Amino acid sequence: MEINGSFMEQPRPQRISKLSGHDWVIEVLGGHPGTCFDLFRMKKKAFINLCEELRRIRKLKHSRNVTIQEQVAIFLFVLSHNERQRMAANRFQHSLETISTYFKKVLYAICSLTKYVIVPPSYDATPPEISYTTKYYPYFKNCVGAIDGTHVSACVPQDSQVPYRGKKIVPTMNMMCACSFDMRFTFVMSGWEGSANDSRIFLECISNPANKFPMPPARKYYLVDSGYTNMPGFLSPYRGERYHLNDYRGQNLPPQGTRELFNYLHSSLRNVIERCFGVLKKRFPVLRDMPSYSLRKQKYIALACCVIHNVIRMYDSGDPLFVEFENEDVELEEDDMIAQEQQTIQVNVGPEHLREMSRFRDRLAQRMWNDRGG
Repeated sequence: MEINGSFMEQPRPQRISKLSGHDWVIEVLGGHPGTCFDLFRMKKKAFINLCEELRRIRKLKHSRNVTIQEQVAIFLFVLSHNERQRMAANRFQHSLETISTYFKKVLYAICSLTKYVIVPPSYDATPPEISYTTKYYPYFKNCVGAIDGTHVSACVPQDSQVPYRGKKIVPTMNMMCACSFDMRFTFVMSGWEGSANDSRIFLECISNPANKFPMPPARKYYLVDSGYTNMPGFLSPYRGERYHLNDYRGQNLPPQGTRELFNYLHSSLRNVIERCFGVLKKRFPVLRDMPSYSLRKQKYIALACCVIHNVIRMYDSGDPLFVEFENEDVELEEDDMIAQEQQTIQVNVGPEHLREMSRFRDRLAQRMWNDRGG
């Protein structure tokens, strides 16, 4: 087209691929299994079951132009790729506004699955991961899971970053999770500022009924690290002794004495929560580089990732990331291995109850030592 003696390129329509977003999703699901995992961070079976769960609870439905499968695919695609919404718009042949709308819709739908998927552990029987392992049985036969906190990326306005920095250079959110020994999350509290220490979040979780923390019944307990109080329901290691598995690896000496042996076995079993965090962060890059969503939406993104984590564990025992992190001796990143240096916040528990839990730990440590010929 010539205007005033110069040529101007005619406008070209954008997103004109012959392969619609729905057709592309069908092609991916019907193609090589590795392609589905690479693009959506889960295999076909888990993807289909996630869609079915969302349809079952009636939080998602087919729209005129976008099926449930495509809506979920958009959400997972945005979580898993650096270019996120702009790349998704080109891939699914929708406007940025449409991509944003469905991302938000699926985000809150997945968070609605929390009450069905992130549920308390069974208190009736000893977990098979303990009962079938002489390393842990019978010492931890009443243990129901492990608890810890981890930091995920947060995108915060410059003038609001101070509470989110903590000991990290970049802003983060601190989230507390409990998990069972089959690597499923049983409780998630996300959205705390990065400067909040683990014990403060823990105290809020267990003391506020609105949080619905799954408190264990009498004589049952979670494993926690030394940043938490050793009290009924929560068994922590001995302070001032070697604890982390790296302290016992390589040229380091094996456990010496009752306390070190207890700490070593405690750390080996509690390591399951660190491995859960390892799977979570490796699967979802968004937890390491959060986009500039609202803080409320960032909080729900972290929760949604935990929900998807559980759905995959429920429906795909052969998921590559779970297989990679199933071994308790797997090398974890430093951020996930090292407990924060923090001052334990005192909880409202009577001194006699604290002494009883301390005596229980001492008896357990002595029994471990005696059984190994110490």
